[in-house]
Amino acid sequence: MNPLTLLVAGNPAERALSLLERLPADTRIAVSENPTAFGKLAGEADAILDAWSAPGVLEAVFAMCPRVRWVHSLTAGVENILFPALVASSVPLTNSRGVFSRSLAEFVVAAILYFAKDFRRMIRSQEARVWDRFDVEEVYGRTLAILGFGEIGRHTARLASALGMRVTALRRHPERVSNTEDDVRIYPPASLLEFLAGADYLVISAPLTTETRGMIGETELRLMKPAAVLINIGRGPVVREEALIRALEQHWIRGAALDVFDCEPLPEGHPFYKLENVLLSAHCADHTVDWKELAMQFFITNFERFQRSEPLANVVDKQLGY
Repeated sequence: MNPLTLLVAGNPAERALSLLERLPADTRIAVSENPTAFGKLAGEADAILDAWSAPGVLEAVFAMCPRVRWVHSLTAGVENILFPALVASSVPLTNSRGVFSRSLAEFVVAAILYFAKDFRRMIRSQEARVWDRFDVEEVYGRTLAILGFGEIGRHTARLASALGMRVTALRRHPERVSNTEDDVRIYPPASLLEFLAGADYLVISAPLTTETRGMIGETELRLMKPAAVLINIGRGPVVREEALIRALEQHWIRGAALDVFDCEPLPEGHPFYKLENVLLSAHCADHTVDWKELAMQFFITNFERFQRSEPLANVVDKQLGY
């Protein structure tokens, strides 16, 4: 078996990249944020690892590698690296889909309970040393609607079911999921409005594609229950931000828990910072202490498959974008 050459587009000082030592000893590895640093090794590269590189770096590295046979991204979302040359090529792209599903599902449950039990009011009363008794909501029997029923959606459904919640999901290909899977009722995209109208809590875990961009706008938000809560852990632009701000300011819905945004970092003075009915996470809901190491371990396992010419895990459909 011939030794493989791996180019890593990323910061050599990134601690998680120390796990590259677990690759076979004869693997030729070069790590840099600067594509020109790879030199003639680029002509021999078998694989490229995108390790949280800056915009445009992977595209530049890919253009230098005529023999590359595989590209892997340490992120789950790939919309920012689907440049034309990669999409048009026969080179497979894999990602870290599913690696962070458990922690994101836990964030969803935390957000549901945050609103159901009104933790914001409890904390403020405690800080003010006020004995403030009020009624709270029970989530048992409430409907959790999941837009995008992939790995994150499935993990979320299991946790919600354990709380006694009813779970529905909308999926692009509902025929690929059993209607009884995890006791989840599956809706097709054509039933989006019916799906939204029944939601007490709406979780958005869909990838960002041409079909999902702006999928939730004013029409959709106005159809939701006034007591409904929107939880976005997918991609910010799936929801039209201007419409969501109006929905929250004018109380078309009760609130929102947001981990993703149109622009990140969220600019100073953005309305989301000031809204009392928003729970805001700085896109770190899945940042467990070992999240980067988990992503690297998945890559290493996939590298072993690549070395043995076995099917790769998490192959992205480059036309669909996920």
